[in-house]
Amino acid sequence: MFQEYYMPESVSDALNFLNKGPGDAVIIAGGTDLLLDLHEGKKRTKSLVDITRIPELKSLSLEYGIIKIGAAVTHAQVAESELIWAKAPALAMAAKKVGSLQIRNIATVVGNIINAQPAADTAVALTALGAKLTIADTSGTRNVSIEQLYEDVGQSKVDSKRELVTEVMIPVHEQNQSSYFVRLEQRKALALPMLNIAVMVSLEEGQQRFEWVRIVMAPVGPGPMRATNAEKILKGAVIDDEIITKAAYEAAAQANPRDSDLRGSREYRLQVLPALVKRCIAMAVAQVNKG
Repeated sequence: MFQEYYMPESVSDALNFLNKGPGDAVIIAGGTDLLLDLHEGKKRTKSLVDITRIPELKSLSLEYGIIKIGAAVTHAQVAESELIWAKAPALAMAAKKVGSLQIRNIATVVGNIINAQPAADTAVALTALGAKLTIADTSGTRNVSIEQLYEDVGQSKVDSKRELVTEVMIPVHEQNQSSYFVRLEQRKALALPMLNIAVMVSLEEGQQRFEWVRIVMAPVGPGPMRATNAEKILKGAVIDDEIITKAAYEAAAQANPRDSDLRGSREYRLQVLPALVKRCIAMAVAQVNKG
C-alpha cells in the first residue's frame, strides 16, 4: 500500500516532506477512510505523513471569539467538549453521530471534512456555523469557508499531497444565537445518514423575529447545500409555526437527492425533508430561548 510512514513534529516539517517529492506522499491523521481506500486500491501513495504528533494540531481552544479545532482533533473530543456544546452545539451533535465510539476516538473532524462526502455530518454542521479552514503550504496559509470547499463528490479544494489543513475556525454563538443538528438514518448500527440537517439561527432583540438563518441539508447534492430560498423567507420574519413550515417546504423544493439503495428513495427523502427542517429550525430557536 505504501513504502514509508513519516511522523513529523511540526507543520513546517510535514510540509517540507510533502513537497520533497510532489505527489509521492499524503497526509494521514485518523486514517479511517484513507487506509481503507489504500487497501482497496482506490488511492495510491508512496508515503504517509502522520500529523498526530504535531502539538498545535491537537489543540481545541477558544481565542478572541473563535473556536479553533486542530487537524488532529477527533470526533470524540469534539462530542465531549463543553466548549463546543456551549458555543457551537450543532457541531457537538453532529460529531456524536459519526460512526461508532471506536471510530469517533480515531477519526478526525478535519478528515471528515476534506474527504468530501456529500453527507459528512460535521461538514453539514460546520457549513451552518459559518466555519473556515486554515490551509497551509510551503508558501504560507489561506482560509477557505467550508461552504466553498467542495468541488464535487469526493473532491475538495485541499490538495493533501502538498497542502495541510491546520485548523477549523468557528465563530462562537453570540447572545440570541444558537444551532441544532438532526439526522435521519435507518434503524441499524452505524447506518449512513439518509438525510442530515443543520441550522443556525440569529434572533433579533426580544427574540420575536429572526434576524437571519442558515439552513444546510445533505445528501441532496454534491456537498452540503444551503437552502438559500428558505433562508430568505425567514430573514426578518416573526417567529411562528406558519412561517417556519413555509420555509421548510421551500428548503425541500431546493433539494435534489438521488435514489439510493443505502440512503432511501428520492421520493421518500423529499417527503420527510420538510419535517426535519422544521424540527431543526424550531429546536435551534428553542436553544436560544433556553440560553
